[in-house]
Amino acid sequence: MTESVTTPRSEHSADVIVVGAGPAGSTTAYHLAKSGLDVLLLEKTAFPREKVCGDGLTPRATKQLVAMGIDISEEAGWLRNKGLRIIGGGSRLQLDWPDLASYPNYGLVRKRDDFDEQLARQAQKAGARLYERCNVGAPIINDLTGHITGVHAKLGEEKTPVTFHAPIVVAADGNSTRLSLAMGLHRREDRPMGVAVRTYFTSPRHDDDYLESWLELWDRRGAQDRLLPGYGWIFGMGDGTSNVGLGVLNTSSSFKELDWREILKAWCASMPADWGYTPENMTGPIRGAALPMAFNRQPHYTKGLLLVGDAGGLVNPFNGEGIAYAMESGSLAAEVIVQAQARATYAQRELALHRYPKILKDTYGGYYSLGRAFVKLIGNPKVMKIATQRGLTHPMLMRFTLKMLANLTDPTGGDAMDRIINGLSKVAPKA
Repeated sequence: MTESVTTPRSEHSADVIVVGAGPAGSTTAYHLAKSGLDVLLLEKTAFPREKVCGDGLTPRATKQLVAMGIDISEEAGWLRNKGLRIIGGGSRLQLDWPDLASYPNYGLVRKRDDFDEQLARQAQKAGARLYERCNVGAPIINDLTGHITGVHAKLGEEKTPVTFHAPIVVAADGNSTRLSLAMGLHRREDRPMGVAVRTYFTSPRHDDDYLESWLELWDRRGAQDRLLPGYGWIFGMGDGTSNVGLGVLNTSSSFKELDWREILKAWCASMPADWGYTPENMTGPIRGAALPMAFNRQPHYTKGLLLVGDAGGLVNPFNGEGIAYAMESGSLAAEVIVQAQARATYAQRELALHRYPKILKDTYGGYYSLGRAFVKLIGNPKVMKIATQRGLTHPMLMRFTLKMLANLTDPTGGDAMDRIINGLSKVAPKA
């Protein structure tokens, strides 16, 4: 593979168009450009820009940042974390990230308004052509084949109409993914849809070197306490603030009507006063976002369009983590596209591109099926209560649970826990 960048065919045409410069889109564009393809990266807003996120990155995401050549030193503004502190059932357990050959043994913290720009600029350095304030609308469809061959867009503050052309388009436009919808790809209702809400507080706990997860998420606002299917988090940002939020892994049926912002406020009010999670210490509004999980939009390739990240429902149903899977799917999609572009005929290129959904299912399908079962299980308050009260008193069981929920195992040569988790993922249906 060459690191040279091909000469652009024209200002508005390329080998590949990537719509959306979040973690999925920027990672895809970076790897494509590094392989010598001409890439257009279209972002509807301008950097820096806000995104709803916990800002905590696991070792899976850290590995992807290293692969992109991002400077993840503390001097460059990254805060490292050693592992996860789990609180629930009256117990508190601190677990270090596992020592694995496949992943580093540390995670990172960085605000999303800065994080996304870091990735987009790295894609630019690799040769991708980034258009900010580029609002993509309808796809351009070939009348004969039905394939997407480009997109219509409005560019800049003047909203100048433009068209961009490429034989392959990547949808990295998030959960709403208007491009996928325009191509007839709708959300699967049989897959879980979570929600995240978060805010920031000035807090003395800002320099905590463990991510903190509260497994018992109670709604205490009514006459009767209610245990919800999710978790609370507290992530120190290292800048004088803490990111405090809720990740809800199942918003179906009886949980749809809940006001998650009010639940977050009530949860924060239950914290010790000296932590500072009070309204006067809040440094920004409470924001929320959907968590599209477990391949909730398929197929991941059709008629010239590949789906990466949230557009393809790549969020881990076990823990609501999205960034690692956004970046991984971007890397996988780029590898497939590079190979397809080297094929001599249309039929051969299509054969190569149709590998992408199969690779995703082989990589995540079984694990996500286990995650969907897990989401259903914790939707039962009795199960959740027993799990938190009894599980946290068994450190060995919780180390296994950490590996399972964070999807941190060595695929070959791992320990007994790795072999069990990998074995379960292999035998589970890859739907």
